Amino acid sequence: MKYSFPQLNLIMAWLWIVLGFASGFLLGLNFHRENWLGGYASFKRRLYRLGHISFFGLGTVNLLLFLTVRTFAVVGPGAQVASWAFIVGAITMPVCCFVTAHCPKARTFFAVPVVSLILGGCFLLWEIIKL
Repeated sequence: MKYSFPQLNLIMAWLWIVLGFASGFLLGLNFHRENWLGGYASFKRRLYRLGHISFFGLGTVNLLLFLTVRTFAVVGPGAQVASWAFIVGAITMPVCCFVTAHCPKARTFFAVPVVSLILGGCFLLWEIIKL
């Protein structure tokens, strides 16, 4: 199957939303345990929650890219770069959260999703401004 760049973002959006539901279900199985992952305010538990919510947030970002491209016919090279940057950011953010929860030294890898998402936002904004 061959998908166009905005279609990949639409697939990513809904996949990430479903993974948000699934990760919420898995986390919810243990939320009642006061000391689970070190307690509510522990570093591990905060990062698990961040990873869970990042599925929804970055799924929404990919959905917004799809809707922007389709609604305003944004098709320049910057939109294609933004498309891939949002996909990379969406994949790497929860991975960084879950890995860093168990290996705090891995926190420097958060630069990958953060830089990717900032670049994606800037490239898409540039394409929109050019309209």
